[in-house]
Amino acid sequence: MTSRPLLLGHRGASRYVPENTFAAFDLALEHGCDGFEFDVRYTSDARAVVCHDPQVRGIKIESSAYSNLIGQDGVSLACADDVIRRYGPRAFLDIELKVAGEIGPILAALGDAPRADSFVISSFLPELLDSVYARIQGIPLGLICENGAQLRRWSTLSVSFVMLHHNLASAALIAELHAAKKRTFVWTVNEEKEMRRFAELGADGLISDDTRLLAQAFS
Repeated sequence: MTSRPLLLGHRGASRYVPENTFAAFDLALEHGCDGFEFDVRYTSDARAVVCHDPQVRGIKIESSAYSNLIGQDGVSLACADDVIRRYGPRAFLDIELKVAGEIGPILAALGDAPRADSFVISSFLPELLDSVYARIQGIPLGLICENGAQLRRWSTLSVSFVMLHHNLASAALIAELHAAKKRTFVWTVNEEKEMRRFAELGADGLISDDTRLLAQAFS
């Protein structure tokens, strides 16, 4: 019998509400997912904010203070440490670091003894993962791979997760990673037949924009 993979929303329930928001995270959990992936960037005053793109409302995040990112509606970007404190006790969190920056607030939010099975810090950037590992060994880290060149780096890094683009995922690769004691997440999977196929191949987690369909596929 195929075991049920971990079900994660891509930037929350991004097919239904604005991505990387509390509303998206809440809805992913309401749909029945186990957690969600979200993106982290840093402001000029070292706030870890939740945003996929390098700019918001035409403002470059890395060169702007957090206070300058508040919109006309008075709403600012969520901060990663607030997301972790709010959802960490009840959801699996895939914390994707888009750029290098001060990770202290994220580590503080995770706490002195976070459950190692409740989160992963992931990135496309091997050097960033190395820097996090140098700061705190044993923390769950994941390499995100979209192509073969990125994939070839997994064996050189101190990671416990490999996040595979759905075009890369295969039975042989998942078996190889499992043999090396790595957990495998497949992203971004938005068709029910593909969700079921990757689960049958042994993927440990699936990341989807369509959190309602993802949860229904394994209900």
